[in-house]
Formats: sequence, structure tokens, C-alpha cells
Amino acid sequence: MAREGRDRMTLARGLVLVPNNRAARAVQDAFVRRAEGGLLLPRLVPIGDPELDERIGAFLDPIDEEPIPPAVGPLQRQLILARLIEESGGAAGAEAMRLAAELARTLDQLHVESVPPQRLREIDVGELTEHWARSLKLFELVLDRWPRELARLGRIDLSDRRNRLLERVANRWRESPPPGFVVAAGISTAAPAVAALLRTVAFMPNGRVVFDALDPGMPEEQWAALGPHRADPETGIAERPVETHPQFHLKLLLDRMGVARGEVERWRWGGGHAARAGRSRLISNALAPARFTTEWTDLPRKERDRSGVEVLEVATPADEAQAIALALREGLEVPGRTAALVTPDRGLAQRVSAHLKRWNIDADDSAGVPLSVTPPGTLLLAIAEAVAERFAPVPLLALLKHPLVQAGEGRAEWLEQVRRLDRKLRGPRPAPGLAHLPDTVASERVWAWLAPLEAVFAAGASFVDLLAAVRETAERLAGDEVWAKPAGRAAAELFAGLEEHAADGPARIDADALGPMLTELMNGVAVRPPQGGHPRIFIRGLIEARLQQADLTILAGLNEGTWPALPSPDPWLAPRIRAELGLPGLETRIGLAAHSFAGALGAPQVLITRARRDARGPAVASRFWLRLEALTGGLPRAERLKHWAQSLDGVEEPKPTPRPAPAPPVEARPKRLSVTDLDRLKADPFAFYAKAMLKLFPLDPVDADPTAAWRGTMVHKVLELWAKEDDCDPARLRPRAEAMLADADAHPLMRALWEPRLIEAIDWIAAEMAVRKADGHRVLAVECKGEIEDFGVTLKGVADRIDRRPDGSLAIIDYKTGNAPSPKQVASGYAQQLGLIGLMAERGAFDGVAGTAGGFEYWSLARNTQDGFGKIVTPVDPVGKGGRIFTDQFVARAASNLQGAVERWLTGAEPFTAKLHPEHAPYGDYDQLMRLEEWYGRDQSSPANAGEGAHAKHGGGAGREADGNTHPPAQGRGTGPSTAFGGPPPQAQLGEDL
Repeated sequence: MAREGRDRMTLARGLVLVPNNRAARAVQDAFVRRAEGGLLLPRLVPIGDPELDERIGAFLDPIDEEPIPPAVGPLQRQLILARLIEESGGAAGAEAMRLAAELARTLDQLHVESVPPQRLREIDVGELTEHWARSLKLFELVLDRWPRELARLGRIDLSDRRNRLLERVANRWRESPPPGFVVAAGISTAAPAVAALLRTVAFMPNGRVVFDALDPGMPEEQWAALGPHRADPETGIAERPVETHPQFHLKLLLDRMGVARGEVERWRWGGGHAARAGRSRLISNALAPARFTTEWTDLPRKERDRSGVEVLEVATPADEAQAIALALREGLEVPGRTAALVTPDRGLAQRVSAHLKRWNIDADDSAGVPLSVTPPGTLLLAIAEAVAERFAPVPLLALLKHPLVQAGEGRAEWLEQVRRLDRKLRGPRPAPGLAHLPDTVASERVWAWLAPLEAVFAAGASFVDLLAAVRETAERLAGDEVWAKPAGRAAAELFAGLEEHAADGPARIDADALGPMLTELMNGVAVRPPQGGHPRIFIRGLIEARLQQADLTILAGLNEGTWPALPSPDPWLAPRIRAELGLPGLETRIGLAAHSFAGALGAPQVLITRARRDARGPAVASRFWLRLEALTGGLPRAERLKHWAQSLDGVEEPKPTPRPAPAPPVEARPKRLSVTDLDRLKADPFAFYAKAMLKLFPLDPVDADPTAAWRGTMVHKVLELWAKEDDCDPARLRPRAEAMLADADAHPLMRALWEPRLIEAIDWIAAEMAVRKADGHRVLAVECKGEIEDFGVTLKGVADRIDRRPDGSLAIIDYKTGNAPSPKQVASGYAQQLGLIGLMAERGAFDGVAGTAGGFEYWSLARNTQDGFGKIVTPVDPVGKGGRIFTDQFVARAASNLQGAVERWLTGAEPFTAKLHPEHAPYGDYDQLMRLEEWYGRDQSSPANAGEGAHAKHGGGAGREADGNTHPPAQGRGTGPSTAFGGPPPQAQLGEDL
């Protein structure tokens, strides 16, 4: 505008060539900012970027010459190449799509570097490993068929078409230059066709080429050392070029243009956002080739000017994002000041954007986010995953709870229905498919929405039909919301392209492969928000930041693997083959990352940040960070940001909650007690209070592994039916168990691991019952419920089995899937279930059962000492051997324990103290409710600091009643605990009540 803007028509007749569409938008915005009134812009023409799948500007494709065939679309090309890879014996499904994308990139590199693909046949693969030789052979097979596919379509590769157009334009302009000015700005691609065009522009009367961050002050010796180098005449070996240097691709471009660096003049019309000249020398010295870094010690102070540059090193990416947001917010305190975050780490950029919303700042993230993480993308992927998992509970519920499903006025009612379905689906996984959904209101709508999708996948439909089924299902679930806004439009374009060109791709896609394939495709689609964010704060990727700068630039994520990123390996061509073909090395990307870093480092004020660790573990500082630190002796630290971030989210001194001990009125306390809850009442009164008074019960996880309680319930049902319908016939038990296993809603792996142990234990029960029946034992009752009134409460319970012994007394039997309680535990006043059932039996609580309890047995299905499964354990002995209770005293002892507990907590006023005896309370169902971690081991009255019942938090029991080998009964039939939230770990598990 300073040179050509006096005549508006002169400016309008001009032409500005830029690298890509993003640069065109940036330059257009710059013109608008400088315009004081109406303005006729020059033509802004992108030369296209094969890396971004961008086509060349239409202005360079005139209609008055022989037309060049159109380019094949990127998506269509990827689908065709994936099919060719499959048909040539390569990978299939999502892996074929990934390899097709890599193959397309390799083809583009061959075209960009003007390397005929036929040269691959001249490569000697004698020294290559079998892997690379096989990849090269597959590459050749695909290349043989690819030209025929292009001929069938009447199209050519995008990069090939770009080369032809650029060559045609260069030839035309050499003969007849455009009437207006031509400026090629910021183009750093060293492709031969691009270099030829730039040379033509540079030598036109009204042509200018403006280089992005060319270093004219770099010593000539270092410049020459970058390469590329000619091969030694004697050895035929050339020194490797320094492709990781930020100036390498510019030197290569100048060499191909036939222009010496000394012929390049400094552009006097700068953008006004440059640091002092000393910063340029700092950048040049810091990023010098490795062999010249020995000169750092002799550099004068002015060659390492670090003014205006600060660094910040924090512990985690979360801390880094918080500090960056504060730095951006601080920049707004100066009127008119602009601030930009530049980082290749998209996760970090999203975190910073979220933090900025604290101050109602909506920053433009010009690099965008992958379609796969946007709401429309996640919905489409959730549909594919639900189908692949045959509508298992977890993916099905994730789909039904997606924010786009039934969005709008009916959303709240829909979520309430889904929550009811959620409750029904908790526990072990049901059989695959929609037919086994529980009967709920939501199930009817789910069936109507998803049944057509299930039918299409079950029929083994084609790729086109699968895509159509997913699209239609998304519309049934979310309506037009799935295709709305920028992310929805991007998803619509992707699916439209897929359905249009699916016939060119793989013939069939398995349900398991559809989700990964869509993820691969969506990851390559960037969704950028519409303009309209904060006018002075920007978030940019490396590509977006190349032609733009701000007063404060924050360079974030300076860790190896992030900036610079690790070079992506080429799965098709070995490094030696790439070198022989003249293709850029994989390390060229590091040089481009270094160029972006060097350019951004030239801002007036710069903040460089990194985190010492990431999600994977400790992180290594970027080589750029380390070079700056080594050269300057340490850059100034922005410690104020770290302190501000800590203060912003800081909290007062934590005040741990006291140990809970609720004491409700006596008249409000429960007057009904289960025999299985006595241990809970004595060992953890708060857990009893939460269950019996607050009526809180743990939920099973969705798609849970079969727990011991679940397995116990299944076995118990088998034993019950065996007794009631088969009269305990030993020959009928095993068939019943096998039928139960065949119908069990359990994961096949879990069932396979459990079945051998169960069958052996079942056979042991059948053999033991045969012996008992021969000795005169008779089964009186199984699974019988009863209750009695005593001590001011109602005691209720379920007897697993009660037998009549030959002497007329009763045998109380309880089944255990694991080990039975130890005699020591019973003697200490816990595990009184058998004695209480005996008390109830003697008082006539069970129909058809009368007499005196003379035997108390646990039939355990655990491993016995003879390396088999199944054993009988009794806590009593007629003469008290082995520390056991006398048989004739057991019922009275159990009644006494019951009376003591009832008088303390149910008819008495003692508080329900949490974890009174934690060694007998290993279940953690209510640990979160009692906020165990906040007081356990800290509260002076907690077991860790008290005498009675105390035990180390990570050790065994240490109190008067500590045992270390106890396990209280579960909470009833098949409803054992399924969640734990920390606290003292349970001791050696002995089994669950069946």
C-alpha cells in the first residue's frame, strides 16, 4: 500500500502469491487493518500446499489454454489406494486407510520433487531388510495399478497438476509478464516447480519475492555447511546436509532459483512487529549447525542479547496452561497490545482456551481441532463403536447420553429415561444385540432407532450401505443438529464424499473396522471456528503463525516430541531409498519446526514455556530450549506467572473433616436386623447407618465382571433347585451346573476361567451329599426365610440349608464361594451367622424345622489342602479343640453378641462411629461417604491412633479383636459390594456369603 496504494486501480491490478489459503486469509486481514476506508485488494492467490491437500488458486488456471486434467480428490484417492493395498496383499480396514494416506503423501513428495515414480525400479534393494523389501514390492504393485485408475477417472494427482500449472505460469510470465505488480510472499517450499516460478517472478520488471525469515547475517561458512553438498569425486559419497537447520529449506530454494543469498535485499517495508536487531543475532547463533556451537564461548554480549525473552518451566501441562492464560490476560492490560500463543500441542491450546473463558475471553484457535473430537464427530464414532461392540452396555449408554441425542426441549425427559435404562443394565454384560435390552420406556425408542442399523451390519452390507446406515441413525438420534455449525458441516462433507466415492474404496468393511477407519479420516479434518473471537488474543499453530506476529508471543510446549515433533516414519520407503531418489529426509520437518520457532522468536516480547512432565512421564526439554539456555547462560524466568497461577487456584490450609459418628434418636433407629448385618453393625457402625437408615446401596458398574457375589448367587440358585426338584440326587447336580454356565450372562473368558474350578467343587458337593444321605442325614429346608423377636428388635435371616442329623439334632449349613471365617474370628465375636440361624431355628422361625442345633458347618468351594476344590469348615467343637467354641455354647454366644450390639446401637444411644474395628470391615462401599481419607490416620480418635481395634493403614490387625484373616458376609443374595473408594485395604479375603 505504501508503494502502490496511491492509485487504487494499480493496487487492484496487482497479484500476491502466498503459500496457502491460511496465508491468503492472514494477508487479507492485514490489508483490512491498514485500510482507512474502501479498498480494492490485489488478487491473493495461494500456490497450493499438497501437505494440506490444497489446490492451486483458480487465477493460475486460465481457461484460454489447453486444459490440464482435473485432480483426483484427496478422499477419493485415499479410498482407491486403500482398495489397491488390500487387493495387493497388504493391510485391510483402518490400517489400509492409514497406509493409503501415507502412500498418498509419498506420491506427492515424488511429484513435488519431480522424481518419476518409475525410478523405484532402478533401486538396488540387496542390502535392505525383508520388511523394507516387502514394502517396496507392495509399493511397486500399487504404482503399477494407480496410473490405470487415474486414466479410468480421467484425472491426475493433485501435486502433478500443481506442477504442470506452475510450469505453465512460469513459461507464460517469462514471455508476457502481467501488467500489474507481482509479489510472491512467504513461500518457502523448495520444490523445483515452485523455485522456477519464483525465479521468474524475481526477474520480472514488476516482480518481487519476499522471503520469510531469511538470515542474511549468517556467516558464510555456516551457510555453506548447510548443504546440499556435491559427492566427492573419489569416494562418490556426499556429506549429509543439515536438514534440521531452520535456514536449510531456504538455502535449497535459493540454490534451485539460481540466486545467491547476497543478491537478496532486506525488505524495508516491515510489518512493525520485529524485535531489536540483537535478537536476530541471538536466534542465528542459538540455532547454528552443531559443529559451530564451539564458538559460543567467544561470542560478545551483543551477540547473545536476551532482552525481551523470558522462559517459564512448570511441573505439569495443567500448570503450563494456567500460566499461559494469565500471561495472555496480562497482555490485555496495555491498550492496543496484541498477544498470541503459538504451539503445535493442540491439547495445550484447548486447555488455554478453556482457562481464558474465566475472563470471558473467547480466543480464536486458528489451527482448529480434529473433527473426531467435536460433538458431531464423537456421535458418529459412538454409533460405529456401539455397532462394533454389538450394543454392549458401555458403548450403548455412551451413545444414548451423547449431548446431541434428543437435544432441545425433550432432553431432560430423555436423560431420565436413559438413567432408568442405565440402572437396569448394571452388572454383568447381557447377551449381544438389542434383543436383550431390559424392558424400559427408553428401550422401545432405542429399538426403533437402532434396530435398522443392527440389521444392516448383521447382513454384511457393503461399505456404502454401512455409511448410509450410520448417517441415517445419526439423524434419527439427533436430527439436524448432527450436521449443524462448522463441525457438523465438516462431518456432512466427509460423509457425502465417502458415500460418493465408497464404490472406489474397499468392497466390504467389517463392523469392527468402521470405527477406527472413521477416526483415521476424521483426524485429518480440522474444524476451525468462525471468525469473531477476541480481537487482540490469538491461538495459532505453526502454519498459521508463519506470516503473523503479535506484540507478545508465547511459544509453548517446548519439549522434545512436541516442538519439534518426532519425524513421522515413512512406512513405504526406507531412508536409503529416499536419499537415492533425492527426496527430502524425514528430519526436514524438524528444520521447518525450527524455522517456525526462529520466526516467532523475533516478536518484541517473547515468553517460552515448557512442562517438566506430560501424560506419559518426565519430558525432555526441546533442543531449541536447551540451545538458548546454553548460549545465554540462562534466560530470565517469569516466576511471577507461576506464583499467580498457584495463587489463583490456591486454597486455604486444609481442614480435615472429623471422624463421622452420627447419633440419631433412639426411637428413629432401625428395629430390624439381618443376621448378615451384625458384623457390619459392630465393625463399622457408620456403614450400617448408611445402609439401614439412609437407605444407600452401591450400584454395580456397567458391564461389570462377574463378582464373587454374582457367582455365589448363580451357584446358590443351582443348589436350591437341586434340593427342591432333584431331592439332592448326586447325579443331577453337575448337569444343572453346566446348564447354568451355558446360560450365564458373563464374559466368555470369565466363564472359561471359572468353569473348571466350579465343576470340581460341584462334584465334591454331590459326593459329600451322597455320603451324608447314606449316613442318615436328611435335608429339611433350603433357602428358607425366617424372623424372630428378641432383645427389642426383629432378627431376620435366610438359611442356606438345614439338615436333620442322625441323632435328631439340626445341622446349620452355609455355602461359601471362598474360604470360610476362621475359628479365631468367630471366637472374637464376629461371623456369628451360623449361631444366629441356629437360634432362629431353635425358636421355630423356619417352617417345618424344629429341634436343637447340634452342628454348624461352612461348605466352602475354595481349594482344600488336598489340591482339590471343596471343604467343610466348622467354627465349633464338642470339647473346644483348636480354640473353637463349644458346640453346645455357640447359639448362646451368638445370642449374647447380638444382645450386646443391639443394646449399644439399636435400643441404645451409642453413635454410629465410622470404622470402629476396620480389621473386620474390609468393604469400602461407604468409605467415600464417610470421607475416610480426610480423617483416617489423622483424627486422634481414629483406629490408627486409638488402642482398641487399631491397625496400621497399610498393614495387618493390631488390636484386641484384630484377626487379619476375616471377611464379613456380603449384603444379601447376589448384591455384594462392587465399589470401593480407598481406605484401609481388606485383609486376606475368605469368601462371600452366597
